[in-house]
Amino acid sequence: MSGKDQKSRKKGVSYAKYGYLFILPFFIVYIIFTLSPQILTFYNSLFENYRDGLSQIGPNFVGLKNFATLFSPDSSGTIGMLKYFGNTMILWIMGAVPQIVVALLLAVFFTSYRLNIKGQQFFKTVIYMPNLIMASAFSMLFFVLFSPVGPVNQLLISSGWVTKSIDFLNIKISVRLLISLMNFLMWFGNTTILLMAGIQGIDQSMFEAAELDGAGSWQVFRKVTLPLLSPIMVYTVITALIGGLQMFDVPQILTKGKGMPERTSMTMVMYLNNYLTTSKNYGMAGAISVVLFIISAALSLLVYRTLSKQYKN
Repeated sequence: MSGKDQKSRKKGVSYAKYGYLFILPFFIVYIIFTLSPQILTFYNSLFENYRDGLSQIGPNFVGLKNFATLFSPDSSGTIGMLKYFGNTMILWIMGAVPQIVVALLLAVFFTSYRLNIKGQQFFKTVIYMPNLIMASAFSMLFFVLFSPVGPVNQLLISSGWVTKSIDFLNIKISVRLLISLMNFLMWFGNTTILLMAGIQGIDQSMFEAAELDGAGSWQVFRKVTLPLLSPIMVYTVITALIGGLQMFDVPQILTKGKGMPERTSMTMVMYLNNYLTTSKNYGMAGAISVVLFIISAALSLLVYRTLSKQYKN
């Protein structure tokens, strides 16, 4: 290499360092507000640290005792962690499956170049509007509507369909249906817009080529739309899964924090919250958080591998 080339290389500007400077704030914020609390939560899960009346017990190092307690049967023979995990998954499936199916159908409907629907921006706004309502307000609305003296019961009685009020909030199936319905109404609009964006990102020539080959609407949807939509579908399902595992505000308000009836609608985060609000048991709360993190990571990996298999092939 000539001396001139070496001199010009020394004078050259390396822009890579500016890229690192631009992304540095993200990593700083992540380490301070996400990574550090996660490490601290795992650390707290190894200690006995709670209030007993006016007395503070601990912090005393107990190792994995808190985790063993989580998976030990109570006086009734029920393992609380498994029960509440089952409740959470049932509520999530009841709300998420219709949410994704309806959102996918609406996304295909609104983005169809055959139908060429006018006023898509208006429909996007209307569909997304329930997502703007706070979950607490939504829960209070349903609590009032379906209470024993609420409008729904009054309508049923005045119509002659029932002779006395139905306690919807004390029936397992009705409580679960109401929670699932609220989660569906609040989030299907957001899912619809995400899937619409994914479909609009597909090259229209793919659809035209499929139609020229004689493919019908169902074949185009199954052979073209779904495979090319796999990346955004994976993202949608995983984020919905993580949000479902963290379900708290809707069942907390609707059931007054008790998971009525008989804790059949109590979720894992409600279970965690009980330890924080009653006995200030930071050790058990930390153990539940760690288990919840592991479950979220494992299920997300399972969903990713399952849904992205066809996309990778």
